[in-house]
Amino acid sequence: MSNDVDREFVSLESPTAARNGAGFMPCQGLYHTPRGKRPKVAFIATHYNVDFAEHYLGEYMARRGFGYLGWNTRFRGNEAFFILEHALIDIGAGVRWLRETAGVEQVVLVGNSGGGSLMAAYQSQAATPNITATRGLTLPEAVLNLTPCDFYISLNAHGGRPEVLTAWMDPAITDERDPTSNDPSLSMFNPDNGPPYSEDFIRRYRAAQEARNHRITDWAIAELERLAKLGMQDRAFNMYRTWADPRLMDGRLDPSERQVGLCYAGDPKTANFSPRGIGLTNTCRTWLSMWSLRESQCRGAPHLGRIRVPSLVIQSMADTGVFPSDARGIHAALAAEDRTLEFMGGDHYLVEPEGVRDEAADRIAAWLETRL
Repeated sequence: MSNDVDREFVSLESPTAARNGAGFMPCQGLYHTPRGKRPKVAFIATHYNVDFAEHYLGEYMARRGFGYLGWNTRFRGNEAFFILEHALIDIGAGVRWLRETAGVEQVVLVGNSGGGSLMAAYQSQAATPNITATRGLTLPEAVLNLTPCDFYISLNAHGGRPEVLTAWMDPAITDERDPTSNDPSLSMFNPDNGPPYSEDFIRRYRAAQEARNHRITDWAIAELERLAKLGMQDRAFNMYRTWADPRLMDGRLDPSERQVGLCYAGDPKTANFSPRGIGLTNTCRTWLSMWSLRESQCRGAPHLGRIRVPSLVIQSMADTGVFPSDARGIHAALAAEDRTLEFMGGDHYLVEPEGVRDEAADRIAAWLETRL
């Protein structure tokens, strides 16, 4: 960390989660600021489960005169138990800290990667309360009293949690209990199907992906009903094979500057048939809250349609898991009259090429400064 940036550890209780018996708080993060200064404008970045405390943009925005809170909810590293309403409450705790303790006057939401739809859901709920309780639960009062923010930024963000999972999930699996089960006619790894993939194959493939998502939802609802009769509230289950987006292997689909044949976990086929992937472990309610196309309120478009604050959408063209159509879809779904869409070079987390993080920070700072 550069000596021109201060970092402060922030640790807070949440209105719906107290300090753990072992001692740690449910909400934690790092506040980056220019050395010795108290900025009046600050960013907050949060993800569904990835630890964003040391988010890579923190020091870059601090050097440009802003505060930057890399923030974690109680679900950091704990995706299997995610519930949207409590995540939004935890984000609200960070926003309040910025305004009431750090002295920030204007707050910028940063929706990076999977966090794009999460931060959109926060602003949507804060501006116009709209979410309902996850099936079988009660909506906490605190989620009805969130503080809206002043700007929204989407950075290399997926359209929504159910959307990205469905686009990535392998529809060729025939038995959710058996990760080796396979229908060759629906496998993107079967060379008889491509790449390149035909329009007919892609049409059948996408329909089968949605059907798989709905089957799991149907099972989760039925399983909750069965468990309730036995006096149980929920259960965990595994879901396999989620590195199977045809765009990974066919560069003609949603063209960009990405390296074809590569996903975030390396070779797509190897990753797909390993136990590493999004949504691997869930409870029935976590599935319904985060991943279900039919039940989840983590879909981006409805929330983006309630965001009216100035909004910036930035997309890297060499990203191997977020594509130009995702950025265009987010930009189109925003209700803000003042909305900007920019494309730039770089991979998903702006690790390469050298200097691309500075470029992104410059773009964000320039866009924001004209609106302050």
